[in-house]
Amino acid sequence: MLRMTGAATVIGIGTVIGGAVPADAATVLSSPASVGGGLAHPGMLHTQADFERMRAGVKAGKAPYKAGYAVLAANSHAQSTWKPNPLARVVRGGEGTNVGTLYHDVHAAYQNALRWKVTGDSAHADTARDILNAWSAELTVLDGDADRFIAAGLHGYQFANAAEIMRGYPGFDLARFQKMLVDVFYTQSSDFLAHHNGAYVTNYWGSWDLLSIGCVLATGILCDDQDKVDEAVTYFKSGKGNGSVKNLITHIQPGGLGQWVEVGRDQGHATLGVGLAGAIAEMAWNQGIDLYGYDDNRLLKGFEYVAKWNLGHDVPYTSWTWKYGAPGIWGGSQTLTAPSTDSRGQLRPIWESIYNHYVNRRGLDAPYVTAYAEKVRPEGGGGNYGEGGGFDQLGFGTLAFTRPKAIVSVGTPAPSQDTTAASGSPKATAQPATAGSNDTRAQGGRGDDLAATGAGGVAAVAATGVLAIAGGIIALRRRSARDSD
Repeated sequence: MLRMTGAATVIGIGTVIGGAVPADAATVLSSPASVGGGLAHPGMLHTQADFERMRAGVKAGKAPYKAGYAVLAANSHAQSTWKPNPLARVVRGGEGTNVGTLYHDVHAAYQNALRWKVTGDSAHADTARDILNAWSAELTVLDGDADRFIAAGLHGYQFANAAEIMRGYPGFDLARFQKMLVDVFYTQSSDFLAHHNGAYVTNYWGSWDLLSIGCVLATGILCDDQDKVDEAVTYFKSGKGNGSVKNLITHIQPGGLGQWVEVGRDQGHATLGVGLAGAIAEMAWNQGIDLYGYDDNRLLKGFEYVAKWNLGHDVPYTSWTWKYGAPGIWGGSQTLTAPSTDSRGQLRPIWESIYNHYVNRRGLDAPYVTAYAEKVRPEGGGGNYGEGGGFDQLGFGTLAFTRPKAIVSVGTPAPSQDTTAASGSPKATAQPATAGSNDTRAQGGRGDDLAATGAGGVAAVAATGVLAIAGGIIALRRRSARDSD
């Protein structure tokens, strides 16, 4: 990542020139947390710097923020008149299914919280707070058939994101919400990753694991529980199920495309997985953990594969066998031999965060992700894409994730910076990112920032969008506070 000592701001990568700092010249972000300061807050899908960027873009009427906010403001869930409908028992799957009541309120809480952060209108904050408080006072049971794990994962991580935005707001009972999140949502998601509902570990598709990972990670962040964060990250990297990244992306095909496990199943679930993986990676990134780049950008290869197929292009496919069942009860296998055309081309609000990370934040090529983001832009959210699956992702990425494109510096590379910590951590070499880079080692701190050393070390961004630094040396360094792989 990029670090500027002292000021802890993030700006786009560029060449040294001079000039002032216009708001729209390059990505300018505050570091989500100070070096060595525990978990970052707000630090899930959005940081405080993200909110400031959204607010500035909307206030200036700048594209595409203006269009992104207009979609949010028009959504019925984003109105300050929304009233919560809390339940003591939520059911997904089987008799008495009522999960819709939950997810409509979850999305209303998130959308009102986001509107508050963008506009400063406390009426939206009050509405979001009241929804969160109402549910934490009432909900005690999440029930149903195996689909209860879907509800726990999806709506657990979504609810946690709304609560993270509202952290510290007057009247919000964070402690009670944290308890509900752990007792009702996290426990089911964690248990699923450990036991897979008593089935073979391969029985459930990758998206089941991903939604559970998302809930565990978000719970850890909201509750300041590093063990839960580590639980999620460890499973993502090395878990046995189909949502662990090397099982999720089963084959690296010629040309660097990564075959996504559920592309052979159908595109609704494949794109669901893309959205979940993107959310997990963004939440981890904002805690200083680079899952986007893990294993030589394996996720990017998978995202490109799914996007390319769903945009109507051919992709290579290696036959893959799905093994299903439960020990001592039933079992079998199915060999998939080609990408499925079921739901091909489905539109979900999932691509902006992925596009903006790889292309704009990192300066990498992602042509098919880019094309898909353009196709869906401006992204909506829950309530804009129909019932059921239309609430699988929080959305509004055009508003929330749009960032100016980083400008990769040219000429002589910056010298290596000695970042050896007292514990004997390895040095991080200052080098620009490349398409195949998997530089995930780092020490201390979180978020995007610039490492500027030398006399002065004062950075600015010129009106042309390139970096300026007074008497200093810009060094590119990527950090993952606890990522040693």
